[in-house]
Amino acid sequence: MIDSADLLTGLLSRSAFLSRLGRQILRANESHTRLALLVVDINGFAQTNVTYGYSTGDVVLRHLARQLKEVARKQDHVARIGDNRFALLLSHVLNRGHAELAIQKLLRRLEAALEIGDQQIAVRVTVGAAMCPDHATHAEYLMRKAETALATAQDEHEPYCILEKTDAGGLDLSALWELEVELGSAIERGELQMHYQPQVDLRTGRIVGAEALMRWDRFRGEIVGPDVFIPLAVRAGKIKKITIWALNTALRRAGEWRSDLGPLTVSVNLPGELAMQRDLPELVENALQLWGRPQVRLVLEITERSLMDAPRGRLILERLRALGVGVSIDDFGTGYSCLAYFKDLPVDELKIDKSFVTGMLEDTASLDITALIIDLARRFHLRVVAEGIEDAQTLERLRTLGCDLGQGFHLGKPMPPEGFRQWLLDLPAHAAHAPVAQPATGKTQRLVDPGNS
Repeated sequence: MIDSADLLTGLLSRSAFLSRLGRQILRANESHTRLALLVVDINGFAQTNVTYGYSTGDVVLRHLARQLKEVARKQDHVARIGDNRFALLLSHVLNRGHAELAIQKLLRRLEAALEIGDQQIAVRVTVGAAMCPDHATHAEYLMRKAETALATAQDEHEPYCILEKTDAGGLDLSALWELEVELGSAIERGELQMHYQPQVDLRTGRIVGAEALMRWDRFRGEIVGPDVFIPLAVRAGKIKKITIWALNTALRRAGEWRSDLGPLTVSVNLPGELAMQRDLPELVENALQLWGRPQVRLVLEITERSLMDAPRGRLILERLRALGVGVSIDDFGTGYSCLAYFKDLPVDELKIDKSFVTGMLEDTASLDITALIIDLARRFHLRVVAEGIEDAQTLERLRTLGCDLGQGFHLGKPMPPEGFRQWLLDLPAHAAHAPVAQPATGKTQRLVDPGNS
């Protein structure tokens, strides 16, 4: 059980903060937003305890906690992560300038001396800051980067330091090796998980299925995203093992969903390195024989780039279609597909990359690309799915453009297996048998209103 609060300040504890940081990084990666992590250290705190006593030191700690909470916005998170060390996580920042503004605001608030009885104590701090995804895309390593910036500021006797942008997600070789070793037994330890994000028919508002999203719940609730561990799995030769686990898990869990909702889809992402391998149809067929159910249709999401790079792609796709498996071109619009090649591919749907969807209301180019993809899908008789729907205005614009399906936090967040199963059970039963429009496969699906998520 993770202690959620620091007893002295009421802020999040270090363990609870790391867990929350992992979840916030995962969400930021999914929504293509930035985070800034500030680590704050009180200068000369040990001397304060020696000179004025530990009770005075406690007052100083609570004072800094209050100032940090005043600097934080509603969507930010504050924690005490050490004896005299604090953390402030800034959500949805545009650039390092936002982190610098928060630091300067904190320093200004600390300019006035703290009065304790007849004593006036100057509370001085040093701040280190790092950003996600610029410096790291993993909680532990983003924390390390912020603490590296803190050490740099202390060494140079500066009030703060914000790291310059680095590459490779900020993961050094030793950190990568550590993760790679642990990943080898993550399945056996039960640390890999699937979360399920609802997919909704934008015309009727009815649930049509879910995308299965893989997570690595590393020790004590620290979440590692697939953008970190999938490349490691590829390098370590473990990607096939993980993909087999993903297929079996998604189908097994989908078989537990409400049967009165009619056919539902479960979509599984395939890594590019495995997507067009010759034995992929056999892996899929084995999973279907074990866990396939009549009311569940498996959809494989394969990136546009993977399809274009595979000389045997069409044959493999045809074998998958023969198994009754749907094929979705994921992140459509970000690759380099040739339309002459694309028109002959046996696929079912196009999935618009979220980078276009999240910015379409403010960016005319993103809106135009989204509209073009929807029109292209119509001309090739394909479904089109939009991911990254964060608000009602985006949903309505996609609906008017003729987009078929959608997913995003506005429609439903990714949920663990039991949470999604319960979410389905809570859907209104009276709408369970209302038919929706014909999907691209020509089969009528009977689905229900998603309700409040």
